[in-house]
Amino acid sequence: MDLYAGLPFWLIKNELYDYFNSLEKDYEIDVAIIGSGITGSLVAHELCEAGVHCAIFDKRIVSNGSTVASTAQLQYEIDVPLHKMIQDIGEDRAVKAYKASLQSITAIENLFKTTGIKGDFKRVSTCYLASNHQGLRSIKKEYEARSTHQLPVSYLDADRLEKEYHIKGLGALYNDTSAQIDTYKSAIGILKYHQKKHQLPIFSPVEIIEYKEQDNGYILLTKDGFKIKCKYVIVAAGFEAGQFLPKQVMELNSTYALVSKPIRPEQFWKERSLIWETAEPYFYMRTTSDNRIMMGGEDEEFRNPDKRDRLLKTKVSKLLKKFAKLYPAIAIEVDMAWCGTFSSTKDGLPFIGAWPGKKNMLYALGYGGNGITFSMIAAQVIRNIITGEKDDRIEVFGFERLKK
Repeated sequence: MDLYAGLPFWLIKNELYDYFNSLEKDYEIDVAIIGSGITGSLVAHELCEAGVHCAIFDKRIVSNGSTVASTAQLQYEIDVPLHKMIQDIGEDRAVKAYKASLQSITAIENLFKTTGIKGDFKRVSTCYLASNHQGLRSIKKEYEARSTHQLPVSYLDADRLEKEYHIKGLGALYNDTSAQIDTYKSAIGILKYHQKKHQLPIFSPVEIIEYKEQDNGYILLTKDGFKIKCKYVIVAAGFEAGQFLPKQVMELNSTYALVSKPIRPEQFWKERSLIWETAEPYFYMRTTSDNRIMMGGEDEEFRNPDKRDRLLKTKVSKLLKKFAKLYPAIAIEVDMAWCGTFSSTKDGLPFIGAWPGKKNMLYALGYGGNGITFSMIAAQVIRNIITGEKDDRIEVFGFERLKK
């Protein structure tokens, strides 16, 4: 299935990694990673740095799935607000989830610093807007919850919001710990780095159609009839991970995004913050290094790619109206627009680790609006599982919570 339609900005902005390396014989490796997007690349990074022999397999061109359609905002906030998550799953697990997300942004930053990989990583602030009076009540509760647990947050009342952001609204939450990247450039950069440093094998296009569990691992069967023998399988294939899951654990949604033509630098709002809102589905936006505005939202339940794609023009129009309501003085023109399919979970958290009783197949499923930060958490947790180090985060993000 096509994961996206339209013109995702990252594919146009960057030179395509024209890489082709199909599998032409049976193959054996300690760890087989399925998926070469930003999740697979982060998993490969952590494993390569830990000295684990791994290889990547992808049925598409390298990093050419959902990664290119991401708007690439890195926030410690999760789609489910902390105060609500505490009610849903308990204070301890909810706070651990939020603090793990906060830590993962720094981990991603350190990856780029230590390797020298250019992924357009940039620290930015976040402004979380109350969409209405109900949203205002929510952000006040959220402010209290985050403050109680020493998470970075400030409250902006209506006067401060207008003075600092020139937005006529009811109120907002602010923090200065977020970031943004270019997902395609980052994923390709990480993969190329480890191809050179660790001779990371990447096989693309190679489609896995069947798998068989053995006492010491798995045998994967490719569409072309070759076998891949491995001790561990890491599933980093987004919502297409369904064929490797005993049952569906995610909900599919369609989302829409656009990027404007460049505007003058002085036209941007305070600190070029990431901006999002309390409404569901929420509207969000960021800027790019070449002075564009990227925005997205208008999510709805996914039914099929054709319906998703037909709505693109209408959804883009709605996104522009929402932007104009916030910043009527900034005139923008659409340069590129696209739509895609993503996965979410009922509790807003990713699924990481092994399915109960299947210890050698590990999942890195960063479902939700925080896919990249979740993917970094998954990469670290999976590295620790394979190297035998204890990691308490598995208790927060593992599959055992399905039994509760």
